Amino acid sequence: MFSRLFAPRVTAHAHCDLPCGVYDPAQARIEAESVKAVQEKMAGNDDPHYQARATVIKEQRAELAKHHVSVLWSDYFKAPHFEKYPQLHQLVNDTLKALSAAKASTDPATGQKALDLIAEIDKIFWETKKA
Repeated sequence: MFSRLFAPRVTAHAHCDLPCGVYDPAQARIEAESVKAVQEKMAGNDDPHYQARATVIKEQRAELAKHHVSVLWSDYFKAPHFEKYPQLHQLVNDTLKALSAAKASTDPATGQKALDLIAEIDKIFWETKKA
């Protein structure tokens, strides 16, 4: 009797853990842009304290970008997306690896590579939103 009394009256279905509108690759892009900007600024300043602070900020931002990409992969993208975009698993993996490389590097080219890969994820993401 209690199970019927407290049973939901309406069942809602969403392809992600919340109705869409909470996910956006822009979050990863913004963090990756910060990584690249810090890498560029590090090249122009030899002060060891500045370098240490910049390294911490760069690594934090790279981790945040990795988090946002991982959340898209695990919570937003679903089986139909992976079927339509078979390269998506590899693209996400490559993006996470590129962000790890940018985290470990002061070369802005590594930050740019991560940004380029995030742009590919962004393109697929917005295509899925149109469907």
